[in-house]
Amino acid sequence: MRELGIREAAAYREELEANPVEWAWLDAACRIPISRFFRDGSFFRALETDVLPVLATRAQAARRPALRAWSAGCASGEEPYSLALLWQRALAPRFSALGLEIVATDADPRLLERARRGCFAASSLREVPPELLASAFERRDARYCLRLELREAVAFRCQDLRRERPEGLFDLVLCRNLAFTYFEPALQQEVFGGLVEHTRAGGALAIGLHETLPASPALGPWPGARGVYAL
Repeated sequence: MRELGIREAAAYREELEANPVEWAWLDAACRIPISRFFRDGSFFRALETDVLPVLATRAQAARRPALRAWSAGCASGEEPYSLALLWQRALAPRFSALGLEIVATDADPRLLERARRGCFAASSLREVPPELLASAFERRDARYCLRLELREAVAFRCQDLRRERPEGLFDLVLCRNLAFTYFEPALQQEVFGGLVEHTRAGGALAIGLHETLPASPALGPWPGARGVYAL
């Protein structure tokens, strides 16, 4: 408002109604880019012990070559990279014939560029186990850079969850601390429908630990995993 020389909120509202470009600036200013690796440790522990083994077993039984996961609203890549690290450390040895394909989407191209570089400040890595930090990252000055083979495990795409979604079905869909916190109820319902549409039958949908899904007869809680729902 200062940059535009506008003093009152009502006048700024008039500017928004007259100038669609200003909506894009406001929308970008309202994004929450803060994240970290293994955010909400109990969630990732549940993925390791209660969710991913079940999904992997089902994928193998269906003779699929890979488990597919979608991280919606991935910001700088901490969540999908955490999933890649978890799979490599805990699940890949048990399911050696099964790959993991991760698609990560976000509306902010600047955050996605940072995600593709895969270099992070120590503050983003405080929940990474020391042995994993040593084996999966390279120290470059004050930052830690994920090794190339782990960066290549994630395909990043610039998509706005409100309008775009990746193609195909996913065994695991993660939409945490985004739609069901910041979107208005009607938009939550619309996005929820899209998430369910892209979740494979028998798959799992994960949301933030303090979020609530719109009512749906199609989903029930995943046993032993808070914030995870079974389709």
